[in-house]
Amino acid sequence: MDKIRNEIHITDVAEKELDLLSRHLDVLKTVRDHGPIGIIRLSKVTGQPQHMVRYSLRTLEKGGVIKPSSQGAIVTENIHETLGTLESTLDNIITNMDELKKKLK
Repeated sequence: MDKIRNEIHITDVAEKELDLLSRHLDVLKTVRDHGPIGIIRLSKVTGQPQHMVRYSLRTLEKGGVIKPSSQGAIVTENIHETLGTLESTLDNIITNMDELKKKLK
């Protein structure tokens, strides 16, 4: 039983990172669609707790894809490039995941 449990845990980090990426993307799309928008409204719209929204906003701001304004967060001119890069990165991840699945057989 312990061996099976350990094997399942080797995917935990990847799953947590995908959840985090999903949350960042939800916050980014909400800022894009509803900005300028503050933390409280972002929390309500995304269904995420305020502290998680705040973390995503900091991450997205560091990445240069959003910026603060007096009315709330807004996207920067980098939004389209960032979404394009994200899409190609996810395509590469899907390819890598398919290769990993093949190794299981």
